[in-house]
Amino acid sequence: MSLTVVEDGDKAMTRGGRGWAHDAPERRCIASGESGPTGPLIRFVLGPDDSVVPDLAGKLPGRGAWLSADRAAVAKALKKNLFARAFRRPVRVAPDLADQLEALIARRLVDLVALARKAGQAVAGFEKVRARLGEGRVGVLVTASDAAADGRAKLARIAPDHAGRIDLLDSGELGLAFGRDFAIHAALDAGGIADRALIEAGRLAGFRTPPVTDEEARVPARASGKLTEEGASRLPDKVIDER
Repeated sequence: MSLTVVEDGDKAMTRGGRGWAHDAPERRCIASGESGPTGPLIRFVLGPDDSVVPDLAGKLPGRGAWLSADRAAVAKALKKNLFARAFRRPVRVAPDLADQLEALIARRLVDLVALARKAGQAVAGFEKVRARLGEGRVGVLVTASDAAADGRAKLARIAPDHAGRIDLLDSGELGLAFGRDFAIHAALDAGGIADRALIEAGRLAGFRTPPVTDEEARVPARASGKLTEEGASRLPDKVIDER
């Protein structure tokens, strides 16, 4: 299996169809050997000390190696020393790389929701989200991973089919985006920020387990999450359905 790495300066491979733009760049995952759009992948570069550094924005200089945003892919890369093979030299890789990536991607997602809020393109709170859904402006429905099932179901019933769904962030993380202790329900207006949030959520989904809810009340989601210990410490004993 070839593990060729396409450098940023090289001509990118392209593929049409499958929901991706015809000129969307493709890169090859060093773990699977498969090529695909960069959205589900994470770029890595070497630091001055030959340490492997994640480049989530894809803007750092130097030769890049790409890896699927997935715990299994990270584990394989570490076990088989694939970063050294990709960069063709001995490298230093943090043993907790997967956990670091989860934290970094979650922070990027929180920051994007906060950016949407500051731009007037996001609201939080059950009633505000319901009102925004009624206006037909919602591009992404965001539900805390520890949200109550009945609140999930009520908003899911009135959400348009085309709206993206994210339930990766726990209520404490989602609250950070809105400058409060916690938030349960939020909505992002359709547009560029919402699209970027879905990309980051897709990456984060490779590192977090979907929330466990009653099957009938589950919200069909593009991305799912779990309640972290830190988030749980900020919640009351009973999960709150924000109103």
